[in-house]
Amino acid sequence: MLKKITLILAASLCWLTTSVIADVLKLRPNAPETYIVKPGDTLWDISGIYLEHPWLWPELWQVNPQIANPHLIYPGDVLSLTYDSQGRPRLAINKRVKRLSPQGRTTFKAEDAIATLPLGIIRPFLTYDQALSQVEIDALPYILGSNTASKSATETHTLYVNSVLQEGVSYAIYRQGRPYIDLDSGETLGFETNLIATTRAFRSGQAATESVAAVPASLKVLNAIREVRQGDKVIPAYDNQSLPAQFMMRKPEQAVAGRIIATTSNLREFAKMDIVVLNRGAQDLKSGYMLGIYRQSPSVVDGRNGPVYLEDATKLQKVMRDFGGEALTMPQEKVGELMVFKVSEQVSFAIVTQTSRPVRVGDYIGNL
Repeated sequence: MLKKITLILAASLCWLTTSVIADVLKLRPNAPETYIVKPGDTLWDISGIYLEHPWLWPELWQVNPQIANPHLIYPGDVLSLTYDSQGRPRLAINKRVKRLSPQGRTTFKAEDAIATLPLGIIRPFLTYDQALSQVEIDALPYILGSNTASKSATETHTLYVNSVLQEGVSYAIYRQGRPYIDLDSGETLGFETNLIATTRAFRSGQAATESVAAVPASLKVLNAIREVRQGDKVIPAYDNQSLPAQFMMRKPEQAVAGRIIATTSNLREFAKMDIVVLNRGAQDLKSGYMLGIYRQSPSVVDGRNGPVYLEDATKLQKVMRDFGGEALTMPQEKVGELMVFKVSEQVSFAIVTQTSRPVRVGDYIGNL
């Protein structure tokens, strides 16, 4: 208990210290005086050109009266680096080389506006991927079968669902995947949901009454990633809804501590722009939060024969808990940064934005 309290106090002190430092904009030594925004640029790309801490990008736009929303910049805009009366760096749009529509777009269909991060990477997770509890999964409608009496269906089949659906609406078919396990408590925080197919309802179905039997809803398969099976779950698809192309990158208002519990690539080690799952949800995190990735340094035993790593102790020493000295817990060291982009009840999805070493499942997250 004392160890836990000590760790919490240390994390809080670290957060209070770094939160003061993080507010100071640090320009890169080779930051250009002007930059022309190019097609394919993201705010993260441009931030990395100017700032040591790219997630502080919005701070550069604090005194730009000509811009109502600093996140809406376009290819052809010329960014000029200036300084205010207190010597703080600021970016402003000097001119636009090619005049573009001034409309503010905030969905994936914004062909001109510069996005925060590469949307092609995170779009599937924003539109389809879910982290659901067992109770939520059990309550979902499911596939009864197809029009061919096949146990699995492809794009040519009509699917029947044990529920009333909305005609003309798109639905996604999912299959329950691996559990997301908290590495500290062992608790199941939710389940991965694997996208199987996208469909559209062409018959709504009918609920049962005292005099009429239930009529299943009917789906037409639009795109099948793998064969649909009886029992697969049905959830409304969100592909046509307005989703954020811009994220307000910011530090959390409070101290955050957690761990990376999974990666969508299923690799042991992963790197920049990979997607990870965190063991913290809506109570602790928000979309746009920037966090550091930290790794625990190996413990050292300062024993009679000099310091040795605890992991190098013999089997007998580990069984007897006699290491010939005090086991010292070493500090955590930063190995990367990430941005939270989707938050569920108990877990969150984040994209790795920077690494100094390969990131691993089990690494810790905390304030920058």
